[in-house]
Amino acid sequence: MTVFWYKFVLSNTPQIMIIVTGAAGFIGSCMVSKLNNKGIKEIVLVDDFTQTRKQGNLTHKIFREQVERSTFPDWLERHASEVDFIFHLGARTDTTEFNKAVFDELNLNYSKTLWKSCSRHAIPLVYASSAATYGDGSLGYDDRDPALSYRLKPLNPYGESKNDFDKWVLKQEKAPPRWYGLKFFNVYGPNEYHKGRMASVIFHAFRQIGSEGKSVKLFRSHRPEYKDGEQLRDFIYVKDVTDVMYFLMDSGLQNSENGETKPAVSGIYNLGTGQARTFLDLVRSVFAAMDLPPAIEFIDTPIDIRDKYQYFTEAAMDKLRSAGYIKPFYSLEAGIEEYVQGYLISGGYY
Repeated sequence: MTVFWYKFVLSNTPQIMIIVTGAAGFIGSCMVSKLNNKGIKEIVLVDDFTQTRKQGNLTHKIFREQVERSTFPDWLERHASEVDFIFHLGARTDTTEFNKAVFDELNLNYSKTLWKSCSRHAIPLVYASSAATYGDGSLGYDDRDPALSYRLKPLNPYGESKNDFDKWVLKQEKAPPRWYGLKFFNVYGPNEYHKGRMASVIFHAFRQIGSEGKSVKLFRSHRPEYKDGEQLRDFIYVKDVTDVMYFLMDSGLQNSENGETKPAVSGIYNLGTGQARTFLDLVRSVFAAMDLPPAIEFIDTPIDIRDKYQYFTEAAMDKLRSAGYIKPFYSLEAGIEEYVQGYLISGGYY
């Protein structure tokens, strides 16, 4: 496979085949756009395509075929020899869902099945983990010590399911030839119209402001060490996320000076910017992107998530940088400006 990919990089022929699970979702559909922009069209989209609310995310995408999530494991066994790389981004991501069985089925056991297929057939793999695995952050956000995964205590079943899979992966003797688990921090950007309550704060702020410049509601702080609106998160623009994923796929195919490939080392990586920002910073940037003066009010954090709420997240990014990723990340202001002015105002898709 590497030989054929090398030919692709040099001459754009022959075409390679990439799988994207969760392809109709937020990050998955943006990854399909990234691949299309790189000239890759032989893409197999995997998702639950009965969810019509996500159809807009596939507008103008170029791909080979769609495969239903439920039938994909069998499809992969039949077509494994044709596949060059898999981005496994499909998951149940609702942090307010507390039925653990739902996450065991979709996030844990399904991912185990794909991992085993990639191991059997030597298919490189990127899969989505989450910063939710870090729980309340009391153990830090360092991705360089694999043993940390066994001490983490996520705050909800979603985070538990992602951490359970990370721990399972680390115990496996058989693995794909290259694999990368990415702990996504707070991702925002185009193609999240369908996410409802789980959409980014930027999306909700834009909707609250509307065309009349209404105020934005932020959660009040219920911890004395944080002022209202000064809760901190590591917000990362989705185009940075897709750039990193493309880099990890491509890293094993680039030639070093001595003619050998130098892939990024397999493992679990944080994917944030490495700089925490306040929700006040975020909302003020949304108002600025809409050319409106800020108007902010505070409401109590809902009871059902109050004791599960993260007050601070910040990705340690040294591991990814050491793997060779040198591109700077969007600043919060620049990412929000592009998202609001380039997509939200027009209702457009990436």
